[in-house]
Amino acid sequence: MTPIKFTLTFLFALVAVTAQAGNLDVLFLGDNGHHQPRPRFDQIQPVMAARGIRLVYTDKMSDLNADNLATYDALLVFANIDEIAPDQERALLDYVSGGGGFVPLHCATYCFRNSDAVVALMGAQFKRHGTGVFRTTIENTDHPVMRGFGGFESWDETYVHHLHNEKNRTVLSYRVDSEGREPWTWVRTHGDGRVFYTAWGHDERTWGNAGFQNLLERGIRWAAGDDPADVPVYQSDMPFPVPKMTEIPKDLKPFEFMDAGGKIPNYTPSDKWGVQGEDFTEMQKPVPAEESIKHISVPQTMRVELFASEPDIGGKPIAMAWDERGRLYVAETYDYPNELQPEGKGRDRIRILEDTDGDWKADKSTVFADKLSIPTSITFHRGGVIVHDGTKTLYLKDTNGDDVADQRTPLFTGWNQEDTHGGVSNFQYGLDNWIWAMQGYN
Repeated sequence: MTPIKFTLTFLFALVAVTAQAGNLDVLFLGDNGHHQPRPRFDQIQPVMAARGIRLVYTDKMSDLNADNLATYDALLVFANIDEIAPDQERALLDYVSGGGGFVPLHCATYCFRNSDAVVALMGAQFKRHGTGVFRTTIENTDHPVMRGFGGFESWDETYVHHLHNEKNRTVLSYRVDSEGREPWTWVRTHGDGRVFYTAWGHDERTWGNAGFQNLLERGIRWAAGDDPADVPVYQSDMPFPVPKMTEIPKDLKPFEFMDAGGKIPNYTPSDKWGVQGEDFTEMQKPVPAEESIKHISVPQTMRVELFASEPDIGGKPIAMAWDERGRLYVAETYDYPNELQPEGKGRDRIRILEDTDGDWKADKSTVFADKLSIPTSITFHRGGVIVHDGTKTLYLKDTNGDDVADQRTPLFTGWNQEDTHGGVSNFQYGLDNWIWAMQGYN
């Protein structure tokens, strides 16, 4: 059998790999002020480099000259520079009107206050701010910058602007609060050039936010005349809509209880581990599956139907997995949690439940493997299944077509099961061709 890769983790990350869009060169103008442009450049530079945008840092206003600007696709400003010299003003205005991109961020709208023309170029001027955690309301979802962008939430300064220049300006998002709707992210055209501005960006909290990074790339590409459609869709921070749930009928039969004879542990709150109170004696009686379903509340767009129940299932179902034929593999256990058995003495099984007539109910039940003990996870591999079985990880395969495993190969042995609650579970076959699992505290 071809060796497989297998790994364990306490958590996993989903990594989106996207094709690199067109390469751009961007001059990043900062200063030595309290917004700390250089650390923000160091934070964002590798992110943009990975996306094909080369950022070059400067804190020299002398770099705002026609010859230098002509070597870049866009100028990004994140600084608190109060004045701009006449020759630098002319170089900037000519650069943008001639087709260059201009990306002022956050505090940039408080720069160059001696130039009405540059303030108008940016679209407004900063006036005041508070602080808070918020998300903005997207206004223009059809604009190329905003297509496929769902917004994000971050702590930031709550900018309020004045001296708005609405000529050739399209507001893309607003910050909405009790004072009203504050334009937050916008674009402008100026001659043959484009301007992208967002008030996001006070410190590392926003600059490190994947939503801000996605928005910034969109803005840079649009301002530089590139296609923002090359930027990956960003919906990761969309708030999850809570669905309306079905109501559980109020006229259901009450549950019945029986005396279990003081065999139910009662773990009480304590600073010490394992403290128990007096055992419980009362246990709820089993409820038929058809009756149990009535106690389940689901989203109103869904319904629950019975696929299989006792006697087609024996023991406690502890793990399940569907194969490519729509059959359900169920790990059934009697040994869990307290009676781990020696090799070959286990009372647990893996059963295949199959719907053979298309009515969405299991009508065929086959024991695929038996003599297991505490099988806690199932996943599929090369026509068979990988099962974590107590102290070992097995590969089980049916080689003659009778749905009964006649090949049983140990893949890993010697797992610590001194406490059967702390073993391995939740096999997931990853996009990286590794099988991931959860490891308990053993």
